[in-house]
Amino acid sequence: MNPRPGPPPACEELTFGMQAGGIRLQAKTILPPGASLTGRGPSLVFLHEGLGSITQWRSFPLDLARATGLPALVYDRCGHGKSEARARKPDPSYLEVEACERLPELLSALGIEAPILVGHSDGATIALLHAARFPGAALAVIAEAAHVFVEDRAIQGIWRTLREYETTGLRSRLHRHHGDQVDAMFYGWSDVWLSPAFRDWTMVDRLPEVRCPVLAIQGEDDEYGTPDQVQAILLGVSGPAEGLLLPGCAHVPHFQAREAVLERMARFVGECAS
Repeated sequence: MNPRPGPPPACEELTFGMQAGGIRLQAKTILPPGASLTGRGPSLVFLHEGLGSITQWRSFPLDLARATGLPALVYDRCGHGKSEARARKPDPSYLEVEACERLPELLSALGIEAPILVGHSDGATIALLHAARFPGAALAVIAEAAHVFVEDRAIQGIWRTLREYETTGLRSRLHRHHGDQVDAMFYGWSDVWLSPAFRDWTMVDRLPEVRCPVLAIQGEDDEYGTPDQVQAILLGVSGPAEGLLLPGCAHVPHFQAREAVLERMARFVGECAS
């Protein structure tokens, strides 16, 4: 009789502050047994949503690290969570700044040479922009609920979120993750997205520069985007790409369809890492 499989080996988790590009960032590493974050081996790098932080991922980075056996990095972008507050409000170039300046500085500071970028919403867009700007730098990209152009549904969804922030308990829930910089974080994000200058923003013309494998995931009921986002990614990138549209799922597939998303991401990562 075969013995029952035991629990997965424990991962080492370490939360710490670090400097990257002159900015103090809060970061967390997750190391399965025998794994190392630095060097030429593949590492998962998680990029949170526009209102996100390390803690808002909850256990998902740990679960994906366990499922793949790969080390993982999760971090708070400037102005989020416990990272340094922004020196000034973001402008319509903020996604490009994160992708082309701050993310490379972070990867260099930690010696991560073969990242698999796992991005959600804004984080997914940042991952794609980074892969387009630095072809060959990322081993692969998982783009969950990405925006590669601005849709009416996104604008309508952000107006609803703004009303919720000002009239419901959303602000207090976000305050638990972002502390006293919550208002600067929220209005910095919403003001850019609702500005006329951002309405015509697109990165579709840059997608052909993405040559690494891409997995694009979206909920069919995403309140901030239509399946046209996934279609644009699949048609636009130059490297191998696959899509996953999830019925009955909204903007956060890694929570709302957790098992299906975890299984598909783990399979994709395994193929890319091998």
